[in-house]
Amino acid sequence: MAIGLMARGCVVFSARTKGRALTGCAAGALACALVAAVPAAAQSNVAEAAPPSDKVGDIVVTAQFREQNLQDTPIAITAVNAAMLAARSQTTIADLANQAPNVTLRAAGANNGPSIFASIRGVGQSDFNPALEPGVGMYVDDVYYPTLTGSLFDLLDLDRVEILRGPQGTLAGKNSIGGAIKLYSRKPDGDGGGYVQATYGSRDRLDFRGSADFTIAPNLFGRISGVYKGQRGYVSRYDYGCLFPASGVPATQPSGSCKVDTQGDVGYAALRGVLRYAPHGGLDIIIAADYTNEDHQVPGVVLLNADNHNPNVAVNGVPYDNRFLCGRYCNYTDFANPAAIWLGPVAPGFPLVAMRAADRTTYEGWGVSAKVKADLADHLSLDSITAYRGYNSHWANDDSAAPTSVAYSENRLKHWFVSQELRLNGKIGDTINFTVGGFYSDQRTTYYTLQDIRYAPIPLQFVGNDPVNASTKAAFANIGWQATDALSFDGGVRYSKDSKDYTFVRLDPATGLPNVFLGALNGLTGKYSGNRLDYRVAVDYRLSPVLLAYASIATGFKGGGIGPRPFLPQQVQSFGPEKLVAYEIGLKSDLFDRKLRLNLSAFSNQYKDIQLTFLSCPQFGGPGPCSLPQNAGDADVKGIELEAAIRPMEGLMIDATVSYLDFKYKCVNPAVIALAPGSCSSDPSLLAQLNPRSPYTPKRKWSAGVQYLIPLGRAGTLTPRFDASYQSAMFTAALPSPTAIQPLAIIDGYTVANARLSWNNADKDLEIALEVTNLFDRYYFLTKFDSSGPSGAGFTSGYPARPREWAFSVKKNF
Repeated sequence: MAIGLMARGCVVFSARTKGRALTGCAAGALACALVAAVPAAAQSNVAEAAPPSDKVGDIVVTAQFREQNLQDTPIAITAVNAAMLAARSQTTIADLANQAPNVTLRAAGANNGPSIFASIRGVGQSDFNPALEPGVGMYVDDVYYPTLTGSLFDLLDLDRVEILRGPQGTLAGKNSIGGAIKLYSRKPDGDGGGYVQATYGSRDRLDFRGSADFTIAPNLFGRISGVYKGQRGYVSRYDYGCLFPASGVPATQPSGSCKVDTQGDVGYAALRGVLRYAPHGGLDIIIAADYTNEDHQVPGVVLLNADNHNPNVAVNGVPYDNRFLCGRYCNYTDFANPAAIWLGPVAPGFPLVAMRAADRTTYEGWGVSAKVKADLADHLSLDSITAYRGYNSHWANDDSAAPTSVAYSENRLKHWFVSQELRLNGKIGDTINFTVGGFYSDQRTTYYTLQDIRYAPIPLQFVGNDPVNASTKAAFANIGWQATDALSFDGGVRYSKDSKDYTFVRLDPATGLPNVFLGALNGLTGKYSGNRLDYRVAVDYRLSPVLLAYASIATGFKGGGIGPRPFLPQQVQSFGPEKLVAYEIGLKSDLFDRKLRLNLSAFSNQYKDIQLTFLSCPQFGGPGPCSLPQNAGDADVKGIELEAAIRPMEGLMIDATVSYLDFKYKCVNPAVIALAPGSCSSDPSLLAQLNPRSPYTPKRKWSAGVQYLIPLGRAGTLTPRFDASYQSAMFTAALPSPTAIQPLAIIDGYTVANARLSWNNADKDLEIALEVTNLFDRYYFLTKFDSSGPSGAGFTSGYPARPREWAFSVKKNF
């Protein structure tokens, strides 16, 4: 045996045989193993309070419902521990994607509220609407988060993050067709430890973080943690009429004070409390509660193109065009539409009411969970995970980023979700591990919206207050067989049954009566139900003590539902689930006496019945826009991922990732844009005409990071770190119509770099750090919203990433 790493008084042993990580770490010392662990799949390791090492360490993961060394797990996993999150200046879940191959995580733009865009290997979701399912499963301490809203997590008091790539239909389960992202919090253990941290930075950034671990009574422990973040915005909002008094656009600000405010600011606070009762090794009960509050300006937007000559969107006769382009980091957003008389062509003279809202985003979320692990007998245990979550959220959006009256919306979500999962884990002899279990969830979201869509050919102003109900029942079983010392098999099945209904409310904002143009939808309910059986089979073989090869076949699905934005009754249609079959091979290696870790995975996915949302639906006829999810076609997705960690000498750590993804549609259903009825067509001319794409899927990504721990003797240590990451161009729109290629719905490729310099005292209980993010001040976009095509809005807006920022922090451990 070889000693891998020492941390907090426990030793993690590493035998060069199957299952090596667990034979040397006692059950009660699992937390020690995680603290000492490296980020999985060749991410670099920084263990808190651990001495420098010239070897890549081990990490224990639970992706297959049992504790395994990462290098023995036949799944492509990237895991990052808390120390590495800090070293990379990562504070939100969106920051993780830079170093995760074939993973895209983006904070949403203003039209999607406080939500996240998530995609793994070309599979995901970018629409917040509760009628739609995420394609990447999001979990905190094994509790599933069912909506994109509220999933932009702060990385508060975490032990580690695991990103599982590829379908996890039998493991993580619900809507994990692309993969799963799992956050694991630090468990209270009564050691009396904790920390406080304060940060000050660019534009009056002020962050406070802290946690405390304590003993309440024998075998009863508690932990409390909290975070506050505040910062001024970086996109300036100006009053166009004030800046250009001769333009004909009325001013709302006094002359000489034309700046209204800044967008993209930060206002975030969260608190989490955990109780743990562990009377003996066979029982562990953890009860956790959390509260999150966000209150800030909407995300900063810039207008990239404007061309709409509909007289109903003009302001005082001033048309909507590129005169309203402000440039980098600024806009002329108004958040108001005046009262007016509709000019036509349909219903001329129809009165339009004035609309105005504060340009703020708010989110208040809370939850409680109970996680119980009980040993029923030798080699037999039961896990129960019970959770309740809820949130209220509000945001307004002026899509046009101009003082004209193109489009305006105000949105409120009220949501609750309950879930229960049971797992029976057992072992038969020394070679077989199994898990059987069940999952149940129920949720309700009420989506209130006030919409003013003046670019439409009819006057569309309405109030919606739509209840959306969804429930899931599932049963699953997984088994692992250690056939020989070198050969293992893993397999599983999962049966899921989903049901969902969506009831439409379409009222007039002035009278409260059914809307005169959309009244046929008022009170109409769409329903969906479906079931699915997923499976997974994996085999791995240890070619040598330092090299593991594996292969797997796995399936997954993303639930179907009801199109949430119809304008005609015939648009109230259900769409079916997405389905995926993934074939994957991989190699995991620790070479040169554990100085080099190379992990390689290659995959080929058959992706069927892809759900895409279209902004033009001519097959339904009638005036008005359209935003209709449909099963649009099938694709072949192939890719390769390489992750490396290098420890050439003590104190020097280098990590790198490279990924490539080829996403090609092999057929498209022509009926989705009314070209012809029929099934999925592979006609090359049709594919060329439609030019289908996968949103938020860059073809190439790479990242590299290096840090060096410099001993200063009794003065402590100094650690400089540099990170850089690149992603190639990616589209933000799914499928254009035959009449518009939407060239603006693309984010160009870019490279972004961060740097950090940290000093730790000799006792390792005090850290002072200086960090710079976006070191070279690269101007690039997080997302774009392109409505320049047949929907009729005639604009493209973009949400720029934060410019270069610096921050100074002090952290005290106790």
